[in-house]
Amino acid sequence: MKNVSRRSFMIFSLGMGSALWLSRADADAPHLSEADPAAVAVGYKEDAAKIDKSKYSNYSAGQTCANCSLFQGKSTDAWGGCTLFGEKLVAGRGWCASYTNM
Repeated sequence: MKNVSRRSFMIFSLGMGSALWLSRADADAPHLSEADPAAVAVGYKEDAAKIDKSKYSNYSAGQTCANCSLFQGKSTDAWGGCTLFGEKLVAGRGWCASYTNM
């Protein structure tokens, strides 16, 4: 077994604690409500399948928040950040009129 210095252990522990705290902070972030004024302004829906295609003619099948360039998460994430909505999370399967291809 390799000897680990107290200093190395403390640095490692602080790094791991920070990583856990950051991942928990994302998990605890509030989800964007469809009723939020900012969401209403851009026609945000948690489920892209519910987009009113007559109102948002720029919507194309397959477009979701998870594959938008504004989405701040992995394409497989159920929820992630969006540069439009601050600290509120958007649904990966959602959509809004600000959708931008990657």
